[in-house]
Amino acid sequence: MDSLGIEKPTVEPKATENIEEMIDLIAQLIDKDMAYASQGDVYYRVNSFRDYGKLSGRRLEDMQAGARIEVNEQKTNPMDFTLWKASKPGEPSWPSPWGDGRPGWHIECSAMSKKYLGETFDIHGGGQDLIFPHHENELAQSEGANGHPFAATWIHHGFVTIKDEKMSKSLGNFLTIRDILQQYSPEELRFFVFSTHYRNPLDFSETAMQDAITGLDRLYTCVAAIASLPDGKNSASPQSNAGDRQKLKELRARFLQAMDNDFNTAQAQGILFEMTKALNALMAKLATPPSTEDIHFLRQGAEEVKELGQIMGLLSKDPTSYLRDKKTRLLAQRDIAEEDINKLIADRNQARKIKNWEKSDEIRDLLLQKGIVLKDSAQGTSWTVKQSAT
Repeated sequence: MDSLGIEKPTVEPKATENIEEMIDLIAQLIDKDMAYASQGDVYYRVNSFRDYGKLSGRRLEDMQAGARIEVNEQKTNPMDFTLWKASKPGEPSWPSPWGDGRPGWHIECSAMSKKYLGETFDIHGGGQDLIFPHHENELAQSEGANGHPFAATWIHHGFVTIKDEKMSKSLGNFLTIRDILQQYSPEELRFFVFSTHYRNPLDFSETAMQDAITGLDRLYTCVAAIASLPDGKNSASPQSNAGDRQKLKELRARFLQAMDNDFNTAQAQGILFEMTKALNALMAKLATPPSTEDIHFLRQGAEEVKELGQIMGLLSKDPTSYLRDKKTRLLAQRDIAEEDINKLIADRNQARKIKNWEKSDEIRDLLLQKGIVLKDSAQGTSWTVKQSAT
């Protein structure tokens, strides 16, 4: 988590250290006649919770009609689920009012969330495969016992795929975070993840990562360009106007609306691009020297972009440092030093000076093989590093 720039949770509880809380919650459900003991097991009475199925959009009647469940004479209803399981020889077990046993799959989450977050908390997350039965049962336990809404918002994410196939070791398409971070930075990976709505599948590919990196670079490059601008002159004619300021204000509002609309990070990223596009357009038409008003507007706009990006954990680095560190990392991956590149460019410039075009092209192609792209202009030759060397 540290390598991904994710803050560690305040508490990381273990189920084995919270057995007492689980037993207390089960006892509370029994007292409310929402659970019952049977031969050392304890089951949740699903018919006692009228909203059962509301999270997954299922109706209890339909589930009962279509269920293929083994007959269990200990249950009063085949849909009832286990809160406490009587121990078997060799299994871990704990003492309880119903005999030695262990907690069911769902009760531990209800008990520990109540202990550390309270009876109601803001956000509950998990994969889409956990909606039913795990989260449905967790909700029924907690709301049945506490009489309050369990979680204000549920976030169920899609899965990472590769070439539209679910990752699997058997298919040979399995990647770990450590594998990815050998080639990409944590912020690049974060930007890629947020480029797709969390409920949709996230298809991982080098092309998709390149697109994400290009997008992140665009944001940082704009902010860095604004930071490098000189202070303006009061006497200069401003190019910005009230319409520009209103546009930025509207874009900010749209960004926040996107984030409030089911955490739509993909749409929010697109709005950041709109903001930098507007700022780049103004930079392109600045007077020489620029006006104080324009410089103030651009710096304010860059701060807005950074502030909104940081809501998603992006753009928290100094932009100049980010671009420099990225260049250093890419050069290390290609086993070439910046001074070697500059020397080859100097050799190429000398070859061009004497019209040795063959030598000039040879050096350009040699650098391109290393992922170094040259760009000639009236101001001289500049270079950039491709993310992929191929």
